[in-house]
Amino acid sequence: MATRRPHGSILFQRGLYDETYFSREKRYGLPLMITKDKELKDYLRKVTSSLEGWLAAGTISHVVLVIEDVETKDVIERWQFNIDCEKIQETTPQNAPPLKKIQEGIRNLMRQLVSSVSFLPVIETKCDFDLLFYTEKDAERPASMRMTDERLIEGGQDVALRDFNTGYHKVEGKISYKCIE
Repeated sequence: MATRRPHGSILFQRGLYDETYFSREKRYGLPLMITKDKELKDYLRKVTSSLEGWLAAGTISHVVLVIEDVETKDVIERWQFNIDCEKIQETTPQNAPPLKKIQEGIRNLMRQLVSSVSFLPVIETKCDFDLLFYTEKDAERPASMRMTDERLIEGGQDVALRDFNTGYHKVEGKISYKCIE
């Protein structure tokens, strides 16, 4: 069984962590930046584990990566991934797309995430990130997760990302960002 290693490509691409926190590894036929920082890796593994459970149960609808200014707490970017889990009941291993097709979809999405950095404003302040998970009210959550607001960007720009469909889940993404004056 392959070890799951959190990659954190968006965190690297947006400069939230120095490049020394990452190593380059090939995934889905692409070179991706994989975190090697123990604390960040442990955090991402923990939330990934919860995410896998919600995906399997069909109890999650959105995953959002929020990038905020450390000093002002202003949200400057919001990477939102809407997840349609309804297909779980309709798709069986027999009629699911081949693994190669799913990996191609992941590869295309990763390429788009990396290329999107070219049109986003340069982040010039010290920033941190938060992950938001929109689950059904009765979904099991780790005690460390807390309720929060949506962390929207007032008057921001939105860019839609390409849809991705595994046959089990359909993912639609968009990036919202604060315009720099």
